[in-house]
Parts: sequence; structure tokens; C-alpha cells
Amino acid sequence: MSFTQLEHTFTPLKFELEKTDPASRARAGKITTDHGEIQTPIFMPVGTVASVKGVHQRELEDDINAQIILGNTYHLYLKPGIDILEQAGGLHQFMNWNGPILTDSGGYQVYSLSNNRKITEEGVNFQSHSDGSRHFFTPELAIDIQKSIGGDIIMAFDECTPYPCDLKYATDSMHMTHRWLKRCCEHMDKTQGKYGYEQALFPIVQGSVYPELRKQSAEAIASADRFGNAIGGLSVGEENNLMYDITGHTAPLLPANKPRYLMGVGTPEDLLKCSSMGVDMFDCVMPTRHARTGSLFVKAGKINIKNSQFKTDPDPIDPDCSCYTCLNYSKAYLRHLIMAGEILAMHLLTVHNSTFYQQWMVSIRKAIADDTPFNMEWSDC
Repeated sequence: MSFTQLEHTFTPLKFELEKTDPASRARAGKITTDHGEIQTPIFMPVGTVASVKGVHQRELEDDINAQIILGNTYHLYLKPGIDILEQAGGLHQFMNWNGPILTDSGGYQVYSLSNNRKITEEGVNFQSHSDGSRHFFTPELAIDIQKSIGGDIIMAFDECTPYPCDLKYATDSMHMTHRWLKRCCEHMDKTQGKYGYEQALFPIVQGSVYPELRKQSAEAIASADRFGNAIGGLSVGEENNLMYDITGHTAPLLPANKPRYLMGVGTPEDLLKCSSMGVDMFDCVMPTRHARTGSLFVKAGKINIKNSQFKTDPDPIDPDCSCYTCLNYSKAYLRHLIMAGEILAMHLLTVHNSTFYQQWMVSIRKAIADDTPFNMEWSDC
């Protein structure tokens, strides 16, 4: 399959590989976009509907130190709708976020609507989860929507295969994803961006848990010669060790001079192990979703603030954490808030978890820079 790439209107984004760990495949680098720099490896908070749940943009930028956030194409397409986003000048302006944004293509959400969608060669017909209305996404429309949203990095439309699936299904799905990628590339190159800055397309490797398919897919998407590449179709129900095996097999097959993004992963341990395999970018709803149920990430693992042992605990969640929550509130107070159903609890706990994830990635980058990577430990206790 050949991919024809037309000249870009804007100055292309840049990726600089600054350090590679001699004892593993871990890499430290820098992505430069028109909305700022991103130090890799990086974790991207998920801003599903133009907000990272539970925190506002000032905290994301100034306190949590998020360098890039993710916007969800499926949800933003439904609400507030593309017309409103275009009227505002794109998602950056609409939500008052000055940093880079990555948008997914909607493929994963379509995958999650398995009972309410039909996949054909042309695209996907699906029913909205919110009001039951019918919609039809094609690769071309997915590109148009993401250009209207205004992400700095946008994703190719793909089918996220379910787990488990048999070899034939995975093979047929992978080849369709590659055909859709060709259409995405052609449409990306012949249509202009809307807001005067560069937008870069990432193709996505599929192939389920079959190593040979992953190899074929990695070679196919690399031939598109885009700014970066992603690994999709993992963390969809398979065991962690299998996810690690497929990631470790796939990441080194992708071009070393381009950023590699592992979609929808995961725990601090996942970020640590997959960074050692050469992955540069991650996203997951885990830190924000867990915070809303009182589950908090600390260096020793994870704690549930609802546990009775914290009822009179005067200490912060983590004495080494520099987040606003840990600097100002005790575990006893935070437990009281969440047990009382107070909305402030979800906010303060989300600030902590989001900050922990960013500080965790800083630690990983520092370990790579110091030639002592991955001597950190974390367990989901």
C-alpha cells in the first residue's frame, strides 16, 4: 500500500530524541508544537468533553503541570458540537487551554458501542449513547471533525479490535484499518487546517494480540511516514503480561525518530514498564476516575481514603507530594469530605492523582537522563 503525502502548509511539528537508555529501550525526548513543548515520556490527562474531570485549566497548567491534554472526538462531536467549537475558534479557545491538545479519532468509543454500531468498508454507523440519534463516521469525516476541534496531534480512524478475537477477524480488521489510514492521509493532505497552526496525524497499529499481525501493521503505518505513530487495541481486557508482551514486541518496530504513543494505558507500573520498551506518550482516565471513588496513587502503591484507618489520620496523602491537596489537607479531612458526599472531595483527590501522574513521569524522565532508569517501584496493592 502506498501513501502519497502532499506538502504541508505550516511548519511541521518537531520531535527531538534527546537520550536513549543503554540498558533498555527507554527514551527521553521533546515534541515541539505551536502550542508549546512536550517533554517525553509524557502522560496526557483525558479531557473527554472539553474538561479534565474535577479540575480546572489553571490548575492543570500551573499546579499539576500537565504539558498536553487529550480531547475526545466522539464526545465533542456530540456535545457541544462542531459548529460551536468552530465558532469559538477551536477547542483551545473554547476551553481556554493554552497548551497542546491531542484528539483521538472516535474509534475507541465506537468500539465501546458494540451493541449499537455497524462497521462497513465505508465507515461506522452508530447510535449516540446519550440521545439515541444515528451518526455515520468515515475516515474522512473523522479527519474533518478533528481539524475543526483543533488538536495539535490528531489520530487516524481505525477499528479497535475486541479481546478476544480470532485470527481471521483480527487480520481482516487490521487490513481495513490500513485502508482507512490511506483515506485519512489523502484527506488530511488535501484539506486545510482551520486555525493557522500545524496539525499532525498519527496512524495506529492494530492486530490484536497476534505478533505477526502487529509486525505487518507497524510496517504498514510506518510507510505512511507521518509525524508519529500509535499502538492501539491494547488494554481492552487482556492480561497485563500479554499487553506488555505485545507492546514490547511492537514499539521497537516503529521508527525510532518519531514519537510512539500507547493508547489508553494505564497504571503507574504500566507507564514505567512501557517507557522502558520505548514508548513516549500515554493517556488513561485512571487517575481522575479513581480519584472520584477515593482511590489514590502514592509511591508505595494505592490507598483507599474511605478506609476507617484514615478517620483520624493527621498526615497528608503523601508527605513527599507537592500538590495543593497534600500541602494543605490531612487524610482525615479528605476522608470526611468523601464520606459526606462533598463535591470538594472529588476535586481535591483528582488534583492529587493528576499531580502524582505528572510527577511520576518527571521521575521516569530524570532516571533516563541520569542513566539510572527504572529503579523505581510501584505496585497496585
